[in-house]
Amino acid sequence: MRHLWPETKKLALLTGPILIAQLTQMLMGVVDTVMAGRVGATDLAAVAVGGSIWIPLTLLIFGMGLALAPVISHCDGAGDRTEVGRHVQQSLYTCIIAALLTGALLFFAPYFLAMMDVEPAFRTMTLDYLQYIMWGLPAFVLYVVLRNFCEGLSHTMPSLVIGVIGLLINIPANYVFIYGKLGMPALGGAGAGVASAIVLWGMALSLLVYVMYSKRYRPMKIFSRWHPPAWDDIWHFVRLGFPISMALFFETSLFAAVAILIAPLGAIMVSGHQIALNVSSLVYMVPLSLSMAVTLRVGFALGAKQADDAMNAFKVALLLGVSFAVVNGLGMWLGGRWLASLYTENAEIIQLAATLLGLAAIFTVSDTFQAISIGALRGYKDTRASMIVTFIAYWPFGLSIGIVLGLTDWIVPRMGAAGFWIGFISGLSVAAVLLTIRLRIIHRRWVQG
Repeated sequence: MRHLWPETKKLALLTGPILIAQLTQMLMGVVDTVMAGRVGATDLAAVAVGGSIWIPLTLLIFGMGLALAPVISHCDGAGDRTEVGRHVQQSLYTCIIAALLTGALLFFAPYFLAMMDVEPAFRTMTLDYLQYIMWGLPAFVLYVVLRNFCEGLSHTMPSLVIGVIGLLINIPANYVFIYGKLGMPALGGAGAGVASAIVLWGMALSLLVYVMYSKRYRPMKIFSRWHPPAWDDIWHFVRLGFPISMALFFETSLFAAVAILIAPLGAIMVSGHQIALNVSSLVYMVPLSLSMAVTLRVGFALGAKQADDAMNAFKVALLLGVSFAVVNGLGMWLGGRWLASLYTENAEIIQLAATLLGLAAIFTVSDTFQAISIGALRGYKDTRASMIVTFIAYWPFGLSIGIVLGLTDWIVPRMGAAGFWIGFISGLSVAAVLLTIRLRIIHRRWVQG
């Protein structure tokens, strides 16, 4: 118990800025949606579909970049910052390779959209959106690497400041390019792609200037000497980062698959599901931020050869995360109808969303448990097990339960969206148990040397 308060303070100081940075990124998506939606339904749909293509593909870069944070935190914990510059540059090479692959995959977007039975105007605007946002891909690489460099040193405040800068750029850029102001053409929803590219460059260059000129980072000279690509180092980052990317992809693709499976059940069912998912996604920002923070604390402790402190950081993060989840779960359960009424006045949708938010109260506890376990495992540089566990728990297990309960009468009368939410809970609970077991095994290996 004597380590509880100091570790709580350290985790809170790391988590707060990360949380705000994550929320600013969510707000950018909201701004894009709202401002494009004011032009028309086609523009709104183009931004939604364009984003649903862009985001999963960039998860490859994002996951590779996340692998840098535990590597840097291990160096920081060991008090050895001489190799930090080399690690940053090798991570940059790795993310550039991932970006080239992402760019190549984006060229298949026209063929993907051609398979969809959509209007030509919608298809054209979606492709324009993707074409414009692709110009921000190099900036995204630079931003992801520099952010994880800073966070690896337990400096999370730059993420907050740069996130706010991005949001401040996003609003006027959308205004100019969506509506055609200051002499620019009115691009409609596609203009959100231009704005997003500008935001990415603004965030990347701002963070680069900060890293280059801050007294805090100047002694590390991360760009004063260029290191050629070292394939052993790059392969190390691939081994760490690719499983992170895939675990993120398995989660995001699961929700996308469920949305598709629920679609034939009607607008009421889809709307209720979307409201519950939106609320729970907002709540998830806290465990996600704690997960990223505990990676840094665990990595630092292991670098300092303090394995007990690493496990203590996990336990404190779990205590904080689950406490928050219980409080928010009660709020969703008791206030489900009120929360749903903020989105719609339709009584049927409100009733369904309230029911799903009651299930989300359980969902958020399981989700918190597995998210923090994954974050701790990243700190131990153990990412492959998380990839395997999340795939099995989410897809063959959780989705199968959801399909059986939601779409069939095999066990109980067809439950619709509620059946899929029970599938979510089942999958996340299995993942939480298996990941905790894996964490204890890995910790024991570290203790035994």
